[in-house]
Formats: sequence, C-alpha cells, structure tokens
Amino acid sequence: MDLYLFDFDKTLYAYDFRKRLPELARLGGVSQYHLASTWWAAGYERRAESGEWPTSGEYLAEFARVTGAELTLDQWADARGLAMTRIDGSVAALRRAATLGTTSLLSNNPSVFQAALPLIAPDVASVLGDNLLVSAELGVRKPDDDIYYLAMRRYGARPENTFFVDDSAENVDAAAELGVYTHHFTTPERLDDAITAFSNRVLSVNRPA
Repeated sequence: MDLYLFDFDKTLYAYDFRKRLPELARLGGVSQYHLASTWWAAGYERRAESGEWPTSGEYLAEFARVTGAELTLDQWADARGLAMTRIDGSVAALRRAATLGTTSLLSNNPSVFQAALPLIAPDVASVLGDNLLVSAELGVRKPDDDIYYLAMRRYGARPENTFFVDDSAENVDAAAELGVYTHHFTTPERLDDAITAFSNRVLSVNRPA
C-alpha cells in the first residue's frame, strides 16, 4: 500500500499567527498579550498538541479556564481561518496524491483543529475524509519517531511505501531516518515533482519482471 502523508500549516495552507491572535482576543474579550502569555508562552498549546485535551470540547474548556476567553468551535475556526491562505498548487498535489494511494494529514495540531478542519479548509477535508491525523490524536508531536510509526501503523503501510512532505526540515529528516520517502516543502511545483518521483519508483518496484 502506498501512503502519502501531508503536513498542513505552511505546506497546504500558508499560516500567519499574527493575523489570528487579534481576532481571538476580540472574540474572547481579553488582550492579545494575555492570550499569548497565558496560553502559548506557558506551553498549553504544545501540551494540547501532544494530546492532553483529546476532544475539541475539552480543549475549548481548558482554553477558557486558563485565559478567560470562552470560545465556540465556530469562533475558534473563524480566528484560525483568518490566519490561513490556501496554497493552490499544494492542494492540487494533495488531490493528485489521493488518486495514487491512501492520503492523510499528519500535522502538529490540537484536537480542536481536527474538529474544525471542515470549517477552515473544506477543500482539504473533502479530499481526505476521515484521514485527518493530528498529533493530539496520536499523543506525540513531530519530529518524534513514534508519530511516524503510529501513522504508518494506522494505514498498514511500510516506510519504503510511505511519502511524507513537511515544511520543517527537522520533521522531514526524522522521517527520512526511518526509511520514509520524504520531501522538504518549498514550492508546489517541486512537491508535485516529488510525488511523481515517488509514484514512479513504487511502480517500478511493483512492475512484474
């Protein structure tokens, strides 16, 4: 089985936190500084990405407890969406990969992101269906080796039959050490070329003598 794993932020969608924080502050009725210092700087988001609050409801409840900003899932998604811009060529490459093998997200994000994806990136969600792996669900963040093993085990894939793309060189290098075919994302054109190279390599291995 051929498996294609895609990072999300800065790979499928550009992301700018500076556009998100002001909207979160406005919706939550607190200052940007308060949000940034009590949640992100204090390490709560990283803990959430590691699976500490495994459902969107638990995440939003803890976010409200820590920051005082009570948000609905739709409000969280609205603020997240303001910080995102689709990379058209990357989403096209995702669609193409989905015709070649099993295709899934593999992203360092909290449970609320997974729940909100159909709202903030319906194009990606429609391609992937239920294949929306985030670190919160797996309980470990990239570049830890375990996240790649867990993703491959989920889909019954071997490293040599797995393609992984990410904008982070550290994440890519970690997967490559496990024998995964990797691509460090820079442009959609190079991503598409890498998918072609991987699919051709797999076809040549599987072609009868």
